[in-house]
Amino acid sequence: MINIHVAGTDLTEKEEVYVLEALRSTWISSTGVFVDKFENDFAKLCGTKSALSVCNGTIALHLSLLGLDVRPGDEVIIPSLTYVATANAVRYVGAEPVFVDVDPETWCIDPKLIENSITRKTKGIIPVHLYGHPADMDAINQIAAVHGLWVVEDAAEAHLARYKGCPVGSLSKIATFSFYGNKILTCGEGGAVVFNDPQLKIRLKALRGQGVDPMRRYYFPITGYNFRLTNVACAILCAQIERHKEIIERRKKIFQNYDDKLRGIPGIGFQPVAPWAEPAPWLYCITVDEKIYGQSRDALMKKLAQDGIETRPFFIPLHHLPPFRDESRRRGENLPITDALSLSGLNLPTFSQLTNDQIVKITEIIRCFSKKYAF
Repeated sequence: MINIHVAGTDLTEKEEVYVLEALRSTWISSTGVFVDKFENDFAKLCGTKSALSVCNGTIALHLSLLGLDVRPGDEVIIPSLTYVATANAVRYVGAEPVFVDVDPETWCIDPKLIENSITRKTKGIIPVHLYGHPADMDAINQIAAVHGLWVVEDAAEAHLARYKGCPVGSLSKIATFSFYGNKILTCGEGGAVVFNDPQLKIRLKALRGQGVDPMRRYYFPITGYNFRLTNVACAILCAQIERHKEIIERRKKIFQNYDDKLRGIPGIGFQPVAPWAEPAPWLYCITVDEKIYGQSRDALMKKLAQDGIETRPFFIPLHHLPPFRDESRRRGENLPITDALSLSGLNLPTFSQLTNDQIVKITEIIRCFSKKYAF
């Protein structure tokens, strides 16, 4: 029986008050004061001119690609070490995801390898700020500029992370976020697209709302989608934004607590942090070197589960998954860093209510389970 889950939501009376306000107003669909407030507040938080709320993070990616007019036959470069939504969204518009290995110093897409994957079909790059760590956006943007490509940040896991002092979300043409229940800021299900281009805002807003002409009711000049988020969900997000500093600080303390208690265990590795990065404290990551630790990653996960502690492995590389592997093999993709991290990495419980006693329990099991340490 699991007693300590890998993630949990941080909700207080403020969220309850805002939700009740939305309910009592009777504005519970996709219009209302909290929709506008959230979009304005989140854009400011990201350092952009505009934000649009959408149903979830996958739809945020899908809407972005539609807005950029990505079409069948196009190629989009992405890392293979990411959640499947990044590649799925590319397929939704008929394009093909092309996979690039990650940098061992950031675990994000390696800029040094991107140019080798650019073809005449390439239209853009989607760097993922993996497990809260920003990708090297200056290097990626420079490559994109040279080749006439757009860049979309997938910041689903990196709320409030910073790259060279700038917030993620402000570092490319478009950025996307997820507010799923395990994210730092959450409303259960939800997402956002942020950007600076006013013309892009008109296009994305129309696509999000069934393709409606904003100047003529019930007139639809383009085929659109219903990708909107509710006023109730935005009410929760407004409260989360107001509380973002306390949420981040608590999670940072949890990260530091893990660092202190896991340091020195042979074979346990930590997520690297580039000197220019201020990662978001999303899920605490470790790697397990079986030869040094004396146990495999999967054996450690099984041991923790037996003691009521939920963990999760790193993502299975997308280039190995059935929907994508044949095309990846045809292109001859070889991604050794991605493969190694996927086999050795796991996420430990990370949520605001995690107690010091629980962290002690988790880390002591990890320490004592090591055949090389427990002698």
